[in-house]
Amino acid sequence: MARSAEGRATTMEEFDGAFEIMAEGDRPNHRAYQPCEGDVFITSWAKSGTTMTQQMFHQLRTGGHMDFDDISRMTPWEDTAYLCDFDMGVEQVAAPRGFKSHREYERLPEGMRYIVTLRDPKETFVSFYRFMNGWHIEPGTISMEEFFPAWLGGGPGGCDYFTHLLSWYARRKEADTLLLNYRWCVKNKRAMIEKMARFIGAELSDELAELVEHRTSREFMVEHQDKFDDLMVAKVMEAKLGIPATSDSSKVQAEGSDAKVVPEAVAAQIDAMWVEKVTPVTGHADYASLAAEIDALAAE
Repeated sequence: MARSAEGRATTMEEFDGAFEIMAEGDRPNHRAYQPCEGDVFITSWAKSGTTMTQQMFHQLRTGGHMDFDDISRMTPWEDTAYLCDFDMGVEQVAAPRGFKSHREYERLPEGMRYIVTLRDPKETFVSFYRFMNGWHIEPGTISMEEFFPAWLGGGPGGCDYFTHLLSWYARRKEADTLLLNYRWCVKNKRAMIEKMARFIGAELSDELAELVEHRTSREFMVEHQDKFDDLMVAKVMEAKLGIPATSDSSKVQAEGSDAKVVPEAVAAQIDAMWVEKVTPVTGHADYASLAAEIDALAAE
């Protein structure tokens, strides 16, 4: 089966090969990231609250700046910078500088600051599939079961879910790391805003806290989803794969992802990997148990 008429993958082979095609050609404007003291990495795993956290960080450091076309132009993503011919050293609109990543601690520069939100693995699986299905993937051609290996990869430049989780769990009490549970952040948005403001050194008034809370709400971000739709990547996909840049690439979903829709076979694999990789290190039998510990630390 060939790619769809609009260039979307109809097999996992096509899906896996897309980024190689997108990387073809010269990149005259690309410049790699160079560390600077005080940099902040927003480095949650894929579909674990990264976009919401980028928006919160940017609103706090700017006092409400919304004049942008792609949030990842404001907080650049090194792992797609080459594809997008993007200069990672471009001057940012406010301090501190912020960058997006899906990496574990060991593959990021030392001595920076790191903001990480964790999420239930099954919820990330559903959200990841929903995000790709209809943008990278022609709807109805690749099942959730077939998609499972792609979820393990964690997105461009990322790592597998369990490597990421264990890496940041180990740093849960480090002063340079703000580690939170995504569901806690959503339910305790004002508390998260206050924690992040202190973490990045932003002056926070009641008025700014209210503004940031509003502008990181699902309703606001859905209404302004054109700012959170990976526009720069979408333009490369249109040029290289023929997928229209107007396709639904929004990272903001109108409804949350329900872990209950994960196919039984996939859920069993995720559970088995948790027991093999996470439980021996953390003592937690499942994500709910681990999240309870992280939530308790957040409440301190």
